[in-house]
Amino acid sequence: MILGSGSDVGKSIMVAGLCRIFRQEGIRVAPFKAQNMALNSFITPEGGEMGRAQVVQAQAAGLAPHVDMNPILLKPSSEVGSQVIVHGRVFGNYSARDYYSLKPRLGRKVMESYRRLAQAYDLIVLEGAGSAVELNLKKNDLVNFNMAKKARAAVLLVADIDRGGVFAATIGAFHLLTPGERRLLKGFIINKFRGDPALFTEGVAIIEGRTKRPVLGVVPYAGDLVLPEEDSVALGRKRRGQSRPEAGGLRIGVVRLPHISNYTDFDPLEHEPGVDLRYLDHRDELRGLDLLILPGTKNTISDLLYLKETGLFPRIQAYARTGGRVAGICGGYQLLGQEVRDPLGVEGEPRVEAGLGLLPVVTTMAGAKTATQVAATAADGAQLCAYEIHMGVTEPRGEGQPAFTILSRNREPVQVADGWTSADGRVWGTYLHGLFDNDGFRGAWLATLRQGAAAQGPELTYHSFQEAQLDRLADLLRRHLDLAHIKTMIEPERQ
Repeated sequence: MILGSGSDVGKSIMVAGLCRIFRQEGIRVAPFKAQNMALNSFITPEGGEMGRAQVVQAQAAGLAPHVDMNPILLKPSSEVGSQVIVHGRVFGNYSARDYYSLKPRLGRKVMESYRRLAQAYDLIVLEGAGSAVELNLKKNDLVNFNMAKKARAAVLLVADIDRGGVFAATIGAFHLLTPGERRLLKGFIINKFRGDPALFTEGVAIIEGRTKRPVLGVVPYAGDLVLPEEDSVALGRKRRGQSRPEAGGLRIGVVRLPHISNYTDFDPLEHEPGVDLRYLDHRDELRGLDLLILPGTKNTISDLLYLKETGLFPRIQAYARTGGRVAGICGGYQLLGQEVRDPLGVEGEPRVEAGLGLLPVVTTMAGAKTATQVAATAADGAQLCAYEIHMGVTEPRGEGQPAFTILSRNREPVQVADGWTSADGRVWGTYLHGLFDNDGFRGAWLATLRQGAAAQGPELTYHSFQEAQLDRLADLLRRHLDLAHIKTMIEPERQ
């Protein structure tokens, strides 16, 4: 099991890398995270919703993603509440206080999933959440040391040296553990080291001397390694890392909404040659963009109010009405319409809020969630695979045409129109996530944006790109982790 000294220290990446290494060695390995909190999610072939990080880990292991790999997903809908997904289905919306009362019941659901995986695979690589030593959360813990105890897993604690305080993160964490937790802790991994690792030799000795546990690797910072991120914590890094656009390249802006979800939709565009993709907010200029994208959101009305309160609302309208191109994905599609209606109070108090009015559509929030994998065609006939995750029904009320036609949902044939495109084709919206993962669709769509001009450099084959990144990650960990020692910790499950 990989636990962390804090959030965003590299737990998910370590699990993905280890899964790829063990898969390369012919071991049937699967990832597992009992409880995940993230707004980047995915729909499995069975129509279940799970965290995106476990999807990447499943890919690393050469597996189709399954909700047993992430039995509980929490999708924050406010500062104090979340939608709770259990075994891929909506369980309900709960405040943090009310959620704690569910923990005993949900613990049984977690173990059902873990046992199914344990029976099907040779090795499970488990992942914790946040910090493993939050003293006030231990009583109700489902995902850190309590899960390690139930799985009888050897624990490695990851610390991020790049953020500073690595001795407090490792030695401090060790001294906050109970005797039972210390018995499970087998070593440390120091992640994101910059510079000459020989300069940290003394640091390794200090950690090992104070804890009597080995440091099993000092993994260098790999800023050019790119894999889908788990949630919006990483968006700050993306914004800081934005560079000057290439001359002649496409400029695409994604509005960084407060409740942004599934921004991994745009990862293929971020890595596409000749495309400069940026995350923007109310401080940024819209002029000069070739396209503005409104992404998914977990709280459409709240983010609509954000656009109005910050002045982005009229600026987006002005951008579109002076010739700018605008696309909306899922919640972003809802924002583009004339109204968003919430008669049932799905997102808070029942209300109606005026939308941007850039598409002649009206959205009514619904109590039931749509969660499907789909096969679809674009208006130009391009074939693609995607997925839907939304609560709401959007109806056209004016000129234009559907953006896509859905041909199957969860492998069942259908013939359903999706999304809407304005009469002049400059504004469009859809409920489909994962569109840009489809190389053929993405290439044709980018050519349209370029007005037929050729792409700059070779086109991206996104699946191959992801596979190459996972192989690079595995190579990095092979060089910098003591894998021989790690393998000695893995024991057959005791019956």
